[in-house]
Amino acid sequence: MRLRNKVLVGTVVLGMSLLALAGCGGKSEPENEVQELNVQFVPTNNDGSMEAKAKPFAEYLTEKLGRPVNVTLATDYSTIVEAMASGQVDIGIMPPAAYVQARDQGAAKAILTSQLGAYDQETGLPKEGELSGTFKGEVLVRADSGLETLEDLKGKRIATLSPNSASGYIYPVAEMKNLGIDPTKDCTLTTVNDIPSEMTAVLNGQQDACFVFEGARNVFQGVFPEEDLFETLNVLYLTEGDIPNDAIAVQPDMDEELVTQVKDVFLNMKNDEAGSDAMSLWSHLGYEEVDESVYDTVKDYTAKAAE
Repeated sequence: MRLRNKVLVGTVVLGMSLLALAGCGGKSEPENEVQELNVQFVPTNNDGSMEAKAKPFAEYLTEKLGRPVNVTLATDYSTIVEAMASGQVDIGIMPPAAYVQARDQGAAKAILTSQLGAYDQETGLPKEGELSGTFKGEVLVRADSGLETLEDLKGKRIATLSPNSASGYIYPVAEMKNLGIDPTKDCTLTTVNDIPSEMTAVLNGQQDACFVFEGARNVFQGVFPEEDLFETLNVLYLTEGDIPNDAIAVQPDMDEELVTQVKDVFLNMKNDEAGSDAMSLWSHLGYEEVDESVYDTVKDYTAKAAE
């Protein structure tokens, strides 16, 4: 009798243990929930319009990737590097110099590069139907300034973007130094927040020149409805060096299956209206496989500009 009781008790205890394990298994399900992805990009202007467009972009990525996606704006070029380095951002849509800085810290891996519209260097207008994986830096001056060459900028006031901006600082500064002009000493440089602010400063005479990206007059004409930028601003100089477009970069340890999924989503953005609207945040017209070596040129230019 005592043996039967022991068997009965043992059976009950075993049954309760199995139920407890089953309960534990149920509680572990949240661990298998799809992880949220954090995406960040650097806005081309700070007028508040890009914040409104970030939400639809997040919704688009959420649908295509099948997981929650949060999209934020970096306050400047350095903050997106810091966000990637700290692991706060999983995917960065990164200007070339910012990407190189993050890459060299082991904090970013480019999986794609963007395609932009190609520009006619004579007219400054887009070449219809042509795409490019690189662009030039532009130096803009007022058409009535009398300034014609980089040498003419000696002693002048120049509006620039962050020292981490390839077209807005690094490339024109490096090429001026190659000509024997050190703009950090021979000119007065003023850092501003965005390209429309640079152009405004030149238009109203506060600055003599500004460093922007190729095609800026075309891209930002809508910001200046009372000005014909092609009449009032001249391209004084186009950089000799080609600047690689923005990188779509991920955390280096991102799961390869997820990396492939992200690549597929970006490569197919141009094939639907919602994707095209999302790309318009940065004037991107498509994406292509990345050639990592093109970003090494940015590193060389950055070193030259910092001398």
